[in-house]
Amino acid sequence: MMRYIHTSLYISKQTFDDFHLNKKGLQVALGADMRFSTPDCRLSIMESRWGLIPDMGASITLRELVRIDVAKELTMTGRVITGAEAERIGLVTRCVDDPMKEAMDVAKDIVERSPDSVAATKELFQSTWVADEESCLKKETDLQLKLIATWNQIAASGRQFGVNLPYFQRKD
Repeated sequence: MMRYIHTSLYISKQTFDDFHLNKKGLQVALGADMRFSTPDCRLSIMESRWGLIPDMGASITLRELVRIDVAKELTMTGRVITGAEAERIGLVTRCVDDPMKEAMDVAKDIVERSPDSVAATKELFQSTWVADEESCLKKETDLQLKLIATWNQIAASGRQFGVNLPYFQRKD
């Protein structure tokens, strides 16, 4: 069985990339919104083996995914972990036998939603994850007000009642 992790990158448009993890790719995968792995996938942050520190934004992505002691242990030792352990500690979103299928299923669920809502949700979490509560609530309100009563919000609501209205695509 091929051991790999699949990353799903959702920006304004949905794109998908596979990163085959043969001593490369984990830091790139950590920047994805969602990561799907096989349970027996082998993952490592190996820079310490070469006398280096993690790069490619690992100091940002790791703090959003794991506790500081876990980040230090994994980066200082270069220890190889399985996909199952990566899921347990938060490095991957979900472990499944077929990560590509899982990523595609999630992508299909996402594209059935309002593209405005999906983009605003990403903006909300990316901009408020480490912000203070007041800033978080203000951002939620600002984004929600931009969505309410738009065509895509009405179309999403209609779909909940069996009315299948098309979504307008985002222009950005």
